[in-house]
Amino acid sequence: MAPLLLLLLALPSVVGAAPRPRVPAVIVFGDSTVDTGNNNQIPTPLRSDFPPYGRDMPGGARATGRFGNGRLPPDLISEALGLPPLVPAYLDPAYGIDDFARGVCFASAGTGIDNATADVLSVIPLWKEVEYYAEYQRRLRARLGRRRAAAVVRGALHVVSIGTNDFLENYFLLATGRFAQFTVSEFEDFLVAGARAFLARIHALGARRVTFAGLAAIGCLPLERTTNALRGEAGCVEEYNAVARSYNAKVRDMVRGLRAEFPALRLAYISVYESFQDIIDNPGKYGLENVEEGCCATGRFEMGFMCNDDSPLTCDAADKYLFWDAFHPTEKVNRLMANQTLQVCYQEGVL
Repeated sequence: MAPLLLLLLALPSVVGAAPRPRVPAVIVFGDSTVDTGNNNQIPTPLRSDFPPYGRDMPGGARATGRFGNGRLPPDLISEALGLPPLVPAYLDPAYGIDDFARGVCFASAGTGIDNATADVLSVIPLWKEVEYYAEYQRRLRARLGRRRAAAVVRGALHVVSIGTNDFLENYFLLATGRFAQFTVSEFEDFLVAGARAFLARIHALGARRVTFAGLAAIGCLPLERTTNALRGEAGCVEEYNAVARSYNAKVRDMVRGLRAEFPALRLAYISVYESFQDIIDNPGKYGLENVEEGCCATGRFEMGFMCNDDSPLTCDAADKYLFWDAFHPTEKVNRLMANQTLQVCYQEGVL
């Protein structure tokens, strides 16, 4: 994986260019790793529509509801494919169906594959994201006609990033009782079955080009490192990383099964774990100086409203950090993830 990421770092033209669009649209599902602002429009405490979030957005600082200092992977993927540089949130009233015909995001920060995960912070559950997707298609047909709308959906790249909250916000926090209901292995199976049902559903609704991201090294998030330190341990929470690896292996198997079942579905698994681990192990190779703390505030536990403009400790150069806050990557790392996604899509015939 390391040689691949080094290659991607050496190819800045992959993301940032504006070629003729390779797909008609980028359509996004998932959680805060890809939510471009839907949580701004719902009554939840999990928001980021205030500074210093968005301080490095192109054209000047704008807190759009993205959990980071700048753009997210779907934005960068969209731009690289010749589409607009920002994928609009479906619930954002500033955008309409003409904008959504070229890109739309249904993701909600704090959500998960398990519907119970969304209840923890009152965010949009995955089933509702799918309902919005179906509603979007009805609006698209009304605007473009049945044939053109179907072509947009069939040709669009669907980007899915979800699962971290199911473990860190739900299972391991005992927030929903899943810990008592399932062993961790059983919960992994439960989530993989849910992911499979979701992918089969969007396939039935017309999705044909899809990427599904595995989990990162979730035990190495700054918030988990801090929790580990409070227990008297140092470094990453290896128990959580082991769960991520086990879950990812099951997702890979599920993806292979879906490809066999639906030959028209071009589905790519994105191996985020290995990429993040290489960045953590070799930060200098990527021009990073800090992979243990976030840039915002102390970087150890702050995210959402605790990451705000009142902190004098927020770093000056986010590009030197793996993490922006205690949970989310910087735009620099999001660019790496976007490039990796595109590379896998080209290699596996999704694009």
